[in-house]
Amino acid sequence: MQGFNKYYPPDYDGEKHGSLNAYRGKHALGDRARKIDQGILIVRFELPFNIWCGTCNNHIGMGVRYNAEKKKIGNYYSTPIYSFRCKCHLCDGWFEIQTDPKNTRYVVTSGARQKDEEWDPEENGGFAIHDTDPNGGPVDPLAALEKSTDAQNHMNQVQIPRLEELQMLSDHYSVDPYMRSKKVRQRFRTEKKLDQARRAADDTLKSTYALPEELALTVESEDSRAEAHKHWEKERLALEVREKAKRRMVGRPPETAPTASSRPSLLHKKLSAGPPGSAISSLRARILENTARHASSSLGGIGPHRTKVLGNKDIVFRKT
Repeated sequence: MQGFNKYYPPDYDGEKHGSLNAYRGKHALGDRARKIDQGILIVRFELPFNIWCGTCNNHIGMGVRYNAEKKKIGNYYSTPIYSFRCKCHLCDGWFEIQTDPKNTRYVVTSGARQKDEEWDPEENGGFAIHDTDPNGGPVDPLAALEKSTDAQNHMNQVQIPRLEELQMLSDHYSVDPYMRSKKVRQRFRTEKKLDQARRAADDTLKSTYALPEELALTVESEDSRAEAHKHWEKERLALEVREKAKRRMVGRPPETAPTASSRPSLLHKKLSAGPPGSAISSLRARILENTARHASSSLGGIGPHRTKVLGNKDIVFRKT
Protein backbone atom coordinates (compact mmCIF):
# COMPACT_ATOMS: atom_id res chain seq x y z
CA MET A 1 0.00 0.00 0.00
CA GLN A 2 3.06 2.23 -0.20
CA GLY A 3 2.03 3.66 -3.54
CA PHE A 4 -1.34 4.75 -2.24
CA ASN A 5 -0.48 5.94 1.29
CA LYS A 6 1.14 9.30 0.63
CA TYR A 7 1.61 12.00 3.22
CA TYR A 8 0.48 15.46 2.20
CA PRO A 9 1.75 18.20 4.53
CA PRO A 10 -0.69 20.85 5.78
CA ASP A 11 0.91 23.58 3.68
CA TYR A 12 0.76 21.48 0.46
CA ASP A 13 -1.27 23.13 -2.30
CA GLY A 14 -2.01 21.00 -5.34
CA GLU A 15 -2.59 23.95 -7.67
CA LYS A 16 0.58 25.67 -6.49
CA HIS A 17 3.02 22.76 -6.16
CA GLY A 18 1.52 20.33 -8.67
CA SER A 19 3.09 17.22 -7.12
CA LEU A 20 4.85 16.05 -3.95
CA ASN A 21 8.18 15.83 -5.82
CA ALA A 22 7.89 19.50 -6.76
CA TYR A 23 6.88 20.34 -3.19
CA ARG A 24 9.99 18.61 -1.78
CA GLY A 25 12.23 19.83 -4.62
CA LYS A 26 13.17 16.33 -5.80
CA HIS A 27 13.11 14.54 -9.16
CA ALA A 28 10.76 11.65 -9.76
CA LEU A 29 13.74 9.36 -10.47
CA GLY A 30 15.40 10.30 -7.20
CA ASP A 31 19.19 10.07 -6.93
CA ARG A 32 19.45 8.63 -10.47
CA ALA A 33 18.70 12.10 -11.82
CA ARG A 34 21.29 13.99 -9.78
CA LYS A 35 23.13 14.93 -13.03
CA ILE A 36 20.06 15.39 -15.16
CA ASP A 37 20.96 19.06 -15.67
CA GLN A 38 24.06 17.85 -17.59
CA GLY A 39 22.01 15.45 -19.70
CA ILE A 40 23.29 12.45 -17.73
CA LEU A 41 21.06 9.72 -16.31
CA ILE A 42 22.32 7.01 -13.98
CA VAL A 43 21.32 3.56 -15.28
CA ARG A 44 22.22 -0.04 -14.59
CA PHE A 45 24.53 -1.21 -17.39
CA GLU A 46 25.76 -4.75 -18.13
CA LEU A 47 28.97 -5.35 -20.08
CA PRO A 48 28.17 -6.85 -23.48
CA PHE A 49 31.60 -8.49 -23.91
CA ASN A 50 34.89 -9.20 -22.09
CA ILE A 51 37.29 -6.27 -21.58
CA TRP A 52 40.62 -5.40 -19.91
CA CYS A 53 40.66 -2.31 -17.79
CA GLY A 54 43.13 0.28 -19.11
CA THR A 55 44.06 1.54 -15.64
CA CYS A 56 44.63 -1.66 -13.63
CA ASN A 57 44.93 -4.02 -16.61
CA ASN A 58 42.54 -6.49 -14.96
CA HIS A 59 40.17 -8.68 -16.87
CA ILE A 60 36.45 -7.87 -16.47
CA GLY A 61 34.08 -10.54 -17.68
CA MET A 62 31.01 -10.16 -19.82
CA GLY A 63 27.81 -9.58 -17.81
CA VAL A 64 29.32 -7.56 -14.97
CA ARG A 65 26.94 -4.74 -13.99
CA TYR A 66 27.77 -1.13 -13.25
CA ASN A 67 25.96 2.07 -12.37
CA ALA A 68 26.79 3.85 -15.62
CA GLU A 69 26.28 7.44 -16.64
CA LYS A 70 24.12 7.35 -19.76
CA LYS A 71 24.36 10.30 -22.13
CA LYS A 72 23.22 11.02 -25.66
CA ILE A 73 26.16 12.09 -27.84
CA GLY A 74 24.69 12.08 -31.36
CA ASN A 75 22.42 10.47 -33.96
CA TYR A 76 22.79 7.97 -36.75
CA TYR A 77 20.02 9.18 -39.04
CA SER A 78 17.05 9.09 -36.63
CA THR A 79 18.62 6.60 -34.17
CA PRO A 80 20.33 8.19 -31.11
CA ILE A 81 23.86 7.22 -30.11
CA TYR A 82 24.41 6.73 -26.37
CA SER A 83 27.60 6.53 -24.29
CA PHE A 84 27.92 4.61 -21.01
CA ARG A 85 30.65 5.80 -18.63
CA CYS A 86 31.48 3.26 -15.90
CA LYS A 87 33.96 3.17 -13.01
CA CYS A 88 36.04 0.01 -12.64
CA HIS A 89 35.23 -1.89 -9.46
CA LEU A 90 38.86 -3.02 -9.13
CA CYS A 91 40.39 0.46 -9.34
CA ASP A 92 39.42 4.10 -9.63
CA GLY A 93 39.71 4.12 -13.45
CA TRP A 94 36.86 5.04 -15.77
CA PHE A 95 36.05 3.48 -19.14
CA GLU A 96 33.46 4.42 -21.72
CA ILE A 97 31.42 2.25 -24.09
CA GLN A 98 29.25 3.60 -26.93
CA THR A 99 26.50 2.18 -29.13
CA ASP A 100 27.10 1.73 -32.87
CA PRO A 101 23.69 1.72 -34.66
CA LYS A 102 25.33 1.47 -38.06
CA ASN A 103 26.75 -1.96 -37.28
CA THR A 104 24.28 -2.85 -34.47
CA ARG A 105 26.97 -3.34 -31.84
CA TYR A 106 28.85 -1.78 -28.89
CA VAL A 107 32.38 -0.34 -29.11
CA VAL A 108 34.88 0.63 -26.41
CA THR A 109 35.99 4.24 -26.91
CA SER A 110 38.28 4.92 -23.91
CA GLY A 111 39.66 3.50 -20.62
CA ALA A 112 39.62 -0.19 -21.67
CA ARG A 113 40.17 -2.56 -24.56
CA GLN A 114 37.83 -5.20 -25.88
CA LYS A 115 38.72 -8.86 -26.08
CA ASP A 116 38.58 -9.89 -29.73
CA GLU A 117 36.29 -12.90 -29.86
CA GLU A 118 34.49 -12.20 -33.10
CA TRP A 119 34.25 -14.86 -35.78
CA ASP A 120 34.75 -13.59 -39.31
CA PRO A 121 32.45 -15.58 -41.63
CA GLU A 122 34.23 -14.38 -44.78
CA GLU A 123 37.47 -15.99 -43.63
CA ASN A 124 35.66 -19.29 -43.13
CA GLY A 125 33.80 -19.42 -46.44
CA GLY A 126 30.64 -17.66 -45.25
CA PHE A 127 28.99 -14.34 -45.96
CA ALA A 128 29.18 -11.09 -44.09
CA ILE A 129 26.40 -10.54 -41.58
CA HIS A 130 26.56 -6.75 -41.71
CA ASP A 131 26.78 -5.24 -45.18
CA THR A 132 28.37 -1.84 -44.60
CA ASP A 133 28.85 -1.03 -48.30
CA PRO A 134 25.56 0.36 -49.68
CA ASN A 135 26.93 0.47 -53.26
CA GLY A 136 28.12 -3.12 -53.30
CA GLY A 137 26.02 -5.69 -55.12
CA PRO A 138 24.69 -8.88 -53.57
CA VAL A 139 27.30 -11.53 -52.92
CA ASP A 140 24.99 -14.33 -54.04
CA PRO A 141 22.46 -13.34 -56.75
CA LEU A 142 20.36 -16.47 -56.20
CA ALA A 143 20.12 -15.77 -52.48
CA ALA A 144 19.11 -12.16 -53.15
CA LEU A 145 16.48 -13.32 -55.68
CA GLU A 146 15.09 -15.87 -53.24
CA LYS A 147 14.94 -13.23 -50.53
CA SER A 148 13.06 -10.78 -52.76
CA THR A 149 10.68 -13.54 -53.95
CA ASP A 150 9.92 -14.56 -50.38
CA ALA A 151 9.28 -10.93 -49.46
CA GLN A 152 6.92 -10.51 -52.43
CA ASN A 153 5.02 -13.71 -51.58
CA HIS A 154 4.72 -12.65 -47.97
CA MET A 155 3.38 -9.27 -49.02
CA ASN A 156 0.79 -10.81 -51.42
CA GLN A 157 -0.34 -13.61 -49.11
CA VAL A 158 -0.15 -11.97 -45.68
CA GLN A 159 0.26 -8.21 -45.74
CA ILE A 160 -2.18 -7.22 -48.51
CA PRO A 161 -5.09 -9.41 -47.23
CA ARG A 162 -4.47 -8.12 -43.73
CA LEU A 163 -4.52 -4.51 -44.92
CA GLU A 164 -7.76 -5.17 -46.81
CA GLU A 165 -9.35 -6.68 -43.71
CA LEU A 166 -8.27 -3.69 -41.62
CA GLN A 167 -9.66 -1.31 -44.26
CA MET A 168 -12.99 -3.16 -44.33
CA LEU A 169 -13.12 -3.15 -40.54
CA SER A 170 -12.35 0.57 -40.46
CA ASP A 171 -15.06 1.27 -43.04
CA HIS A 172 -17.49 -0.84 -41.02
CA TYR A 173 -16.93 1.11 -37.81
CA SER A 174 -16.55 4.56 -39.37
CA VAL A 175 -19.49 4.44 -41.77
CA ASP A 176 -22.61 6.51 -41.08
CA PRO A 177 -25.76 4.30 -41.14
CA TYR A 178 -28.00 7.30 -41.80
CA MET A 179 -26.06 8.29 -44.94
CA ARG A 180 -26.14 4.71 -46.23
CA SER A 181 -29.88 4.50 -45.64
CA LYS A 182 -30.34 7.87 -47.35
CA LYS A 183 -28.44 6.73 -50.45
CA VAL A 184 -30.42 3.48 -50.64
CA ARG A 185 -33.77 5.26 -50.26
CA GLN A 186 -32.81 7.90 -52.83
CA ARG A 187 -31.85 5.22 -55.34
CA PHE A 188 -35.08 3.32 -54.64
CA ARG A 189 -37.17 6.46 -55.27
CA THR A 190 -35.39 7.13 -58.57
CA GLU A 191 -35.88 3.56 -59.80
CA LYS A 192 -39.51 3.62 -58.66
CA LYS A 193 -40.24 6.79 -60.65
CA LEU A 194 -38.60 5.34 -63.76
CA ASP A 195 -40.60 2.14 -63.38
CA GLN A 196 -43.87 4.04 -63.02
CA ALA A 197 -43.15 6.17 -66.10
CA ARG A 198 -42.27 3.05 -68.12
CA ARG A 199 -45.46 1.31 -66.98
CA ALA A 200 -47.58 4.35 -67.94
CA ALA A 201 -45.99 4.47 -71.40
CA ASP A 202 -46.65 0.74 -71.88
CA ASP A 203 -50.31 1.13 -70.86
CA THR A 204 -50.74 4.03 -73.31
CA LEU A 205 -49.22 1.99 -76.13
CA LYS A 206 -51.43 -1.04 -75.34
CA SER A 207 -54.59 1.06 -75.26
CA THR A 208 -53.66 2.80 -78.53
CA TYR A 209 -53.12 -0.41 -80.49
CA ALA A 210 -55.66 -2.53 -78.57
CA LEU A 211 -53.01 -4.90 -77.22
CA PRO A 212 -53.79 -7.33 -74.39
CA GLU A 213 -52.98 -6.08 -70.92
CA GLU A 214 -50.99 -9.21 -70.00
CA LEU A 215 -48.62 -8.64 -72.92
CA ALA A 216 -45.12 -7.87 -71.64
CA LEU A 217 -43.40 -5.15 -73.66
CA THR A 218 -39.64 -5.20 -74.08
CA VAL A 219 -37.61 -2.23 -72.92
CA GLU A 220 -36.40 -0.29 -75.93
CA SER A 221 -32.68 -0.59 -76.48
CA GLU A 222 -30.18 -0.91 -79.30
CA ASP A 223 -30.48 -4.71 -79.33
CA SER A 224 -34.29 -4.68 -79.34
CA ARG A 225 -34.33 -2.07 -82.13
CA ALA A 226 -31.96 -4.15 -84.26
CA GLU A 227 -34.00 -7.31 -83.67
CA ALA A 228 -37.27 -5.54 -84.57
CA HIS A 229 -35.78 -4.10 -87.77
CA LYS A 230 -34.48 -7.51 -88.76
CA HIS A 231 -37.92 -9.08 -88.21
CA TRP A 232 -39.58 -6.26 -90.18
CA GLU A 233 -37.22 -6.79 -93.13
CA LYS A 234 -37.96 -10.52 -93.11
CA GLU A 235 -41.73 -9.98 -93.14
CA ARG A 236 -41.46 -7.33 -95.86
CA LEU A 237 -39.54 -9.70 -98.16
CA ALA A 238 -42.12 -12.45 -97.52
CA LEU A 239 -44.95 -10.03 -98.38
CA GLU A 240 -43.24 -9.03 -101.64
CA VAL A 241 -42.86 -12.70 -102.62
CA ARG A 242 -46.56 -13.33 -101.98
CA GLU A 243 -47.60 -10.25 -103.96
CA LYS A 244 -45.47 -11.30 -106.93
CA ALA A 245 -46.96 -14.81 -106.91
CA LYS A 246 -50.50 -13.36 -106.77
CA ARG A 247 -49.81 -11.06 -109.74
CA ARG A 248 -48.47 -13.98 -111.78
CA MET A 249 -51.62 -16.02 -111.04
CA VAL A 250 -53.92 -13.11 -112.07
CA GLY A 251 -52.07 -12.41 -115.34
CA ARG A 252 -52.19 -16.10 -116.62
CA PRO A 253 -55.36 -17.18 -118.65
CA PRO A 254 -57.46 -19.82 -116.84
CA GLU A 255 -57.24 -23.38 -118.13
CA THR A 256 -60.89 -24.51 -117.99
CA ALA A 257 -62.70 -27.26 -119.90
CA PRO A 258 -65.62 -26.44 -122.19
CA THR A 259 -68.92 -26.42 -120.30
CA ALA A 260 -72.22 -27.95 -121.30
CA SER A 261 -73.57 -24.55 -122.20
CA SER A 262 -71.05 -24.29 -125.00
CA ARG A 263 -71.70 -27.80 -126.29
CA PRO A 264 -75.06 -27.08 -127.94
CA SER A 265 -73.44 -24.49 -130.17
CA LEU A 266 -70.87 -27.04 -131.25
CA LEU A 267 -73.53 -29.66 -131.80
CA HIS A 268 -75.62 -27.17 -133.69
CA LYS A 269 -72.68 -26.45 -135.98
CA LYS A 270 -71.99 -30.15 -136.56
CA LEU A 271 -75.59 -31.23 -136.98
CA SER A 272 -76.60 -28.28 -139.08
CA ALA A 273 -73.92 -29.12 -141.58
CA GLY A 274 -76.06 -30.53 -144.37
CA PRO A 275 -77.45 -29.63 -147.73
CA PRO A 276 -78.76 -26.11 -147.74
CA GLY A 277 -82.48 -25.64 -147.74
CA SER A 278 -83.13 -28.99 -146.06
CA ALA A 279 -86.07 -28.57 -143.67
CA ILE A 280 -85.48 -31.92 -142.02
CA SER A 281 -81.90 -31.05 -141.16
CA SER A 282 -82.84 -27.75 -139.56
CA LEU A 283 -85.63 -29.35 -137.58
CA ARG A 284 -83.36 -32.13 -136.35
CA ALA A 285 -80.72 -29.58 -135.29
CA ARG A 286 -83.31 -27.51 -133.37
CA ILE A 287 -84.61 -30.57 -131.53
CA LEU A 288 -81.11 -31.69 -130.56
CA GLU A 289 -80.24 -28.19 -129.36
CA ASN A 290 -83.31 -27.99 -127.16
CA THR A 291 -82.59 -31.45 -125.78
CA ALA A 292 -78.99 -30.48 -124.94
CA ARG A 293 -80.10 -27.23 -123.26
CA HIS A 294 -82.67 -29.09 -121.20
CA ALA A 295 -80.09 -31.67 -120.07
CA SER A 296 -77.63 -28.95 -119.17
CA SER A 297 -80.16 -27.10 -117.00
CA SER A 298 -81.23 -30.31 -115.24
CA LEU A 299 -77.63 -31.29 -114.40
CA GLY A 300 -76.67 -27.79 -113.27
CA GLY A 301 -73.71 -27.66 -115.60
CA ILE A 302 -71.69 -30.10 -113.45
CA GLY A 303 -69.14 -32.25 -115.17
CA PRO A 304 -67.85 -32.34 -118.75
CA HIS A 305 -69.91 -33.86 -121.64
CA ARG A 306 -68.67 -35.85 -124.54
CA THR A 307 -70.34 -35.74 -127.96
CA LYS A 308 -69.74 -38.28 -130.69
CA VAL A 309 -71.24 -38.37 -134.19
CA LEU A 310 -71.48 -41.80 -135.94
CA GLY A 311 -72.35 -42.24 -139.62
CA ASN A 312 -75.61 -40.87 -140.96
CA LYS A 313 -77.35 -41.15 -137.58
CA ASP A 314 -76.58 -38.40 -135.11
CA ILE A 315 -76.33 -39.94 -131.62
CA VAL A 316 -75.17 -37.93 -128.59
CA PHE A 317 -73.63 -39.75 -125.60
CA ARG A 318 -73.29 -37.83 -122.28
CA LYS A 319 -71.10 -39.05 -119.49
CA THR A 320 -70.84 -37.30 -116.18
